[in-house]
Amino acid sequence: MSQVSWTYQAFRQLLKACITNRDLPTGKALHTLYIKSTVPSSTYLSNHFIILYSKCNRLTTAHNAFKHIHEPNIFSFNVLLDAYAKESLTDIAHHLFDQIPQPDLVSYNTIITAYADCRNPLPALQLFKEMREIGLEMDGFTLSGVITACCNDVNLIRQLHCLSVSSGFDSYVSVNNSLVTYYGKNGCLVEAERVFYDMGEENRDEVSWNTMIVAYGQHRMGFKALALFQEMNQKGIDIDIFTLASALTVFTCLDDLFGGLQFHSNLIKTGFYQNSHVGSGLIDLYAKCGGSMLECRKVFEEIPVPDSVLWNTMIFGYSLDEELSEEALDCFRQMQRSGHWPDDCSFVCVTRACSHLSSPSQGKQIHALAIKSEIPANQISVHNALVAMYSKCGILQDARRLFDRMPEHNTVSLNSIIAGYAQHGIGVESLRLFEQMLEIGNAPTRITFISVLSACAHTGKVEEGKRYFSMMKEKFGIEPESEHYSCMIDLLGRAGKLCEAAELIETMPFNPGSIGWAALLGACRTHGNMELAEKAANHLLQLEPTNATPYVVLANMYHSAGKWEEVSRVRKLMRAKGVKKKPGCSWIELNNRVNVFVAEDRYHPMIKEINGYLEELSTRMKGAGYVPDVRWALVKDDETEEGEKEFKIGHHSEKLAVAFGLLSTKNWEPIIVMKNLRICGDCHNAIKFISKITGRVITVRDTHRFHCFKGGKCSCGDYW
Repeated sequence: MSQVSWTYQAFRQLLKACITNRDLPTGKALHTLYIKSTVPSSTYLSNHFIILYSKCNRLTTAHNAFKHIHEPNIFSFNVLLDAYAKESLTDIAHHLFDQIPQPDLVSYNTIITAYADCRNPLPALQLFKEMREIGLEMDGFTLSGVITACCNDVNLIRQLHCLSVSSGFDSYVSVNNSLVTYYGKNGCLVEAERVFYDMGEENRDEVSWNTMIVAYGQHRMGFKALALFQEMNQKGIDIDIFTLASALTVFTCLDDLFGGLQFHSNLIKTGFYQNSHVGSGLIDLYAKCGGSMLECRKVFEEIPVPDSVLWNTMIFGYSLDEELSEEALDCFRQMQRSGHWPDDCSFVCVTRACSHLSSPSQGKQIHALAIKSEIPANQISVHNALVAMYSKCGILQDARRLFDRMPEHNTVSLNSIIAGYAQHGIGVESLRLFEQMLEIGNAPTRITFISVLSACAHTGKVEEGKRYFSMMKEKFGIEPESEHYSCMIDLLGRAGKLCEAAELIETMPFNPGSIGWAALLGACRTHGNMELAEKAANHLLQLEPTNATPYVVLANMYHSAGKWEEVSRVRKLMRAKGVKKKPGCSWIELNNRVNVFVAEDRYHPMIKEINGYLEELSTRMKGAGYVPDVRWALVKDDETEEGEKEFKIGHHSEKLAVAFGLLSTKNWEPIIVMKNLRICGDCHNAIKFISKITGRVITVRDTHRFHCFKGGKCSCGDYW
């Protein structure tokens, strides 16, 4: 078709079809043809090309199209502003907002909503104040956005509620829904109920009912939530797929798998079970409440046309279980093959799976794919997941490099990098970042304090840990949970303050649970306090009779003390109860292949070379002063020959993995080894010598932390 035959109307009609179908390839071809055509330049067409690129997650292309508009109008600015706002790129969005000659109500609502979505109240309130000062009238969307931005501040929500009443916006459904949502999330259910019931039947839509149902579910008020659902039925209020999804959320919040199964049965009878949105709720229920991923897969396969949300829910479900991380990656690839382009949620979930696998190569491939996809690579949530992934895979320098390059940070970003430094035992930097977080006004969360207290525990900063623990409630109103108490018990225990740690357990405002007793048991093992270890182990066994940890720790402590009868008693008890010790293994990824080793491994293709190299290293290490600590051989009796004990500890899985890594890489390359249990004392000492002898940087990640060995020293400072 010649260029002459192309008209403005033809371009407009085809462009609208491309936007409706999100047909990027055709849209790009159409844009190229439009630029080359003789059709006069049109701001309208240019604006709609921006809309197309924005909807297809091509922000860079959208911005380039914007820059080529000769005289952009307010609509041009607002379209691009909305695109950046929806991707949570608030810094870029605000910069663009400042370039608008005369921002209108849509401009202000868009940028306020962007800050609201990021839960950043200060700039949202400043913009709200600014628009009122210049005489721009607000509407219901403005007020809803500001309420959302202030979602964690009940006092501000109450003030905005008063403003909505005095300004006549208390009849706006969107405003009332926001009030119900955030009163509910902050535990102010009386206020949430008052707003909901004051709306009146004539002003209540199904969204309002759904919001109230979710509010009840979040606070474990399942009976009220389901009663409201039944009331909707009785009053003939439209029950849509979102209502059903809200009801499913209740069962998920209550961890009520049985109730969810019954609800699922009703969904099958009504035919709603084949809806993609409802299916996502069912998969979320089964994944989070102890159902199997086989059930999730069955739900998924019953839906004729799965959408991106459903695929993401499946990937998320697999990523929750570390042992199903490979399935998460496979599901991600199936999603791509089915024609669905991954979004930010897809990348976040699959990146979490890479973290579980401790696979830097897989993680880097996902990172590269995110970069190619333009917008998700700029998404703050994707960046946060990548920072966490690089940290968990032992590449802290890449995590920090990515963190420093991010256009902006939120609380999750800071939590991720603080946790990364804490896991690597670099407590000073972890705490410095935390103090910096406080200085810039980013409110810490319960997760922040877990990382901060963990950093204090791994570096022996007892007084700092106590101060931060007190700060949680006194300054930020965060009630300490079991994880925070566990960190404090670990902190005190590592420092040898076992009595103080035991006293903290006894005075906790709730049952310490298995986490608290496990932390104390670990500390008792470190300091050899048998009496307290037996007490902690007994409590732990009452809570988790099939958990092998207390048996193994006690047996090892009795072994170290030469109490062979006690060792035998514990092992017999384990056999009688069918409890099996988790087999120890270590693995190293080289050339995109994972090599797994167990103690005294005989099946690896290079095992002869590895054993020979270990013998050579052992001779050189002993010459440098290394003495094998045969207490870690953990043989069944005290009659085993010293040579056999030395052979056993000399072929622990982490030593085999380290030797293989050294043999298979260049002499300047660092290596990273992963272990599914705590590194043994002899291996820790031996790898210090190996790092000095070979001049290599060797990182070992066990279940507690990263140990970076360099020049004969470990990053933990032997405080582990």
